[in-house]
Amino acid sequence: MHPSPVHSLTVCGASLCPPDSGAGPREDRPAVPQPCARRSSWSADITHRAGKAVMEPESLYNLLQLPGRVDQAAGVTLSQGEKKKFLPPTSRKDPKLEELQKVLTEWINAKLLPEHIVVRSLEEDIFDGLILHHLFQKLTGVKLDVEEIALTAASQRRKLAVVLEAAGQSLQVEEPQAQWSVESIFNKDLLATLHLLVALAKCFQPDLSLPTNVKVEVIIMESTKSGLKSEMSVEQLTECGTDKDQPSKDVFDELFKLAPEKVNAVKEAIVNFVNQKLDRLGLSVQNLDTQFADGVILLLLIGQLEGFFLHLKEFYLTPKSPAEMLHNVTLALELLKDEDLLNHPVSPEDIVNKDTKSTLRVLYGLFRKHKLKESTDGEPLESPN
Repeated sequence: MHPSPVHSLTVCGASLCPPDSGAGPREDRPAVPQPCARRSSWSADITHRAGKAVMEPESLYNLLQLPGRVDQAAGVTLSQGEKKKFLPPTSRKDPKLEELQKVLTEWINAKLLPEHIVVRSLEEDIFDGLILHHLFQKLTGVKLDVEEIALTAASQRRKLAVVLEAAGQSLQVEEPQAQWSVESIFNKDLLATLHLLVALAKCFQPDLSLPTNVKVEVIIMESTKSGLKSEMSVEQLTECGTDKDQPSKDVFDELFKLAPEKVNAVKEAIVNFVNQKLDRLGLSVQNLDTQFADGVILLLLIGQLEGFFLHLKEFYLTPKSPAEMLHNVTLALELLKDEDLLNHPVSPEDIVNKDTKSTLRVLYGLFRKHKLKESTDGEPLESPN
């Protein structure tokens, strides 16, 4: 197996940036574009500030015509017979709605990690089609014939239309029946954006643990001959869950939930085991949370314990980018699956993102198998306690 080259869109700034760019939202002062560490000829720097975007060079700033956020019913103008839905402030603060946004944001960021794209706000970052374009290609492997960077509102709308048409075909949903549209997504309609992302997640990653039975109150405004009418309604965003819909919990779910004070003891036991096995290679682990994120030590440990010889051409010994780290971790998880050493699904993105629970799950598979061999009483180790 040879690692294939990874072509990535380098996007820097407050809303779309590499993890180490350090950029963030700014107050009402001119945005100063930050230089990217690596840039291809087609890359662009984007800094979201106060609902607008600034692209390098600054002369392009005036080309961007981005719509304002439509989220308040106050002062709305509707044409005759038109209806619109609005989220009142109380609904925006609903804990389950906030949790749904958090889960979807983390899912998108994990998927687009190799492309250095980071979403901070579903409401502000999705509307122009850039994120949806890359997410759709990542999920389906389908290349869309659209421009990478759309500079004007008209070109952004065209790009979004192409992406949504392709998404509708994959989801087998036509726009009239869909709970989203080009117009609603482009105007930063949070409800429409959530409906679209939930549909994509359910279709392409059904094991993603979305919060169940998320529903919010909305205000429906309608323009009639006698004037504006409004009514309250309930919008269902995710379905009611059943026990079979929930992912099975493992010993680490219980450990982190019921006995978090014992996590450090478990980590210490596994680190001691790992260091015993890596000692002959002249390596040691001091921090379980961070040192396995690039996949190098994990691959060397698997090779040492399982008797694998990994050619240096098969992985990156000194990974320099998240994409190279993701390649290493993905290879390690494939080897563990082949040896039936993963008892619980683990996402390679979670390891790269230094998720402690996922890292422990991976290492415990090796710990359990090889500690058992050394056990003098032959009793299997059923839990990390």
